Amino acid sequence: MNIPSVDLDDFVKGSKESKKRFVRTLGEAYEEVGFVAVKNHGVSAELINELYLRVQHFFSLPALQKVTYEDPVLAGQRGYTSFGKEHAKGSEAADLKEFYQYGQVPHDGFSVEEYPPNISVKEVDGFNEIFEKAYRAFEKSGGALLQAISLYLGLEEFYFEPFIKNGNSILRAIHYPPITEEPKSAIRAEQHEDINLITLLVGASADGLEILNRQNKWIPVTSLPDQIVVNVGDMLQRFTNNKLRSTTHRVVNPSRELWHTSRFSIPFFLHPVSAMSLRCLDKCVDKENPKAYDDITAGEYLDERLREIGLKK
Repeated sequence: MNIPSVDLDDFVKGSKESKKRFVRTLGEAYEEVGFVAVKNHGVSAELINELYLRVQHFFSLPALQKVTYEDPVLAGQRGYTSFGKEHAKGSEAADLKEFYQYGQVPHDGFSVEEYPPNISVKEVDGFNEIFEKAYRAFEKSGGALLQAISLYLGLEEFYFEPFIKNGNSILRAIHYPPITEEPKSAIRAEQHEDINLITLLVGASADGLEILNRQNKWIPVTSLPDQIVVNVGDMLQRFTNNKLRSTTHRVVNPSRELWHTSRFSIPFFLHPVSAMSLRCLDKCVDKENPKAYDDITAGEYLDERLREIGLKK
């Protein structure tokens, strides 16, 4: 399935008309599909390549070295999370993956909430420096997309800016190792929806991503090498009272002849500050669409979901 495609330059650098067209196309895609492919997204191919090289180096380290970067107190929000720890909400089977997470480094004197420090990887040259560069590039691209979403929702263009500046976003590097025995019930990533506002995903090293369409069928998703896939998360769906769709997706196991191969994936989960209210927008509530969710903050919702997926006790 070729998901709807947009060119971010139409919004950032285009005319008034191209900007309006971008807003309409993006918004309609998020109402219908929940996923779009974005080109001219502002994250350079060179930076993505440098990031992947370091990610692959890290995951090739011996298990005893990798676990030195795992701290259970951090609930997977910083550093390494070993294979088989995370599962999808409602599933007891652990996903067939290990991952590393890099989080917000507050700037401009921000001190509203305490973020744990990132864990420095000593064995991989320039690891944290590349993650920081990539984090800022994804943060900037995500901010531009949220400006367009704001306009589509009838809000002021920079509505989300004070919430995502110094927000609790996460850059996650995922390794799905080779499959060495018949999986009992698990797949590389069981069906789920993302927790955050939007997710920006650079092209994975192998196929496997599928989304559940409105006909309840699983459809493989493809994007071109110069695009990133951006989908709506549960926080944005909740905030818009289901106007924008947080589409269920999964990563399936490869065919048996490819079991010996790894799959790498690097999503950026764009989160707001914990204090942001996810109360349903009044503009999205009416007689045909009554308020579907209780009021909650982003921090409270994140805490709830981390417990549901097994990262927090």
